[in-house]
Amino acid sequence: MVVLKRIRSSTLMETLVATVLIVVVFMVASMVLNSLFEGSVAQNDEAIQEELLQLQYQYEYGKLQLPHYDEMGPWHIEVKNEVWDSSNQINFSAVHEANNKEVSFKLLNE
Repeated sequence: MVVLKRIRSSTLMETLVATVLIVVVFMVASMVLNSLFEGSVAQNDEAIQEELLQLQYQYEYGKLQLPHYDEMGPWHIEVKNEVWDSSNQINFSAVHEANNKEVSFKLLNE
C-alpha cells in the first residue's frame, strides 16, 4: 500500500484572515476605480464643445442671430459680439451651472 504523506495545511483562522485581507484590497481598489470614473465623467465636456462648434458653423453661414442664449442640460450657452481694441470678436462660451466650469473660445469677425 501507498503510505500517504501528511501535508501541512493552514488553520481556519489563517484562512479567514487571508480572505478578509483580499476583500479589503478589492474594496479599496473598487473605490479608487469608482472615484476615477466619476472624475472622468464630471470632466467630460466634449458634448458642449461640439455644440459650440455647431453654433460657430451656423454663425459663419449666417444662420445664427447674435446675441444667442441657450441651455443644454446643466450648461448655459452664450454667443455674443464684443468690441475689443477696435476689432469685433464673437465670444462663444458655455458655463456649467453646478461647478461653474467654463468652456469658451473667440472668433475674430472680419
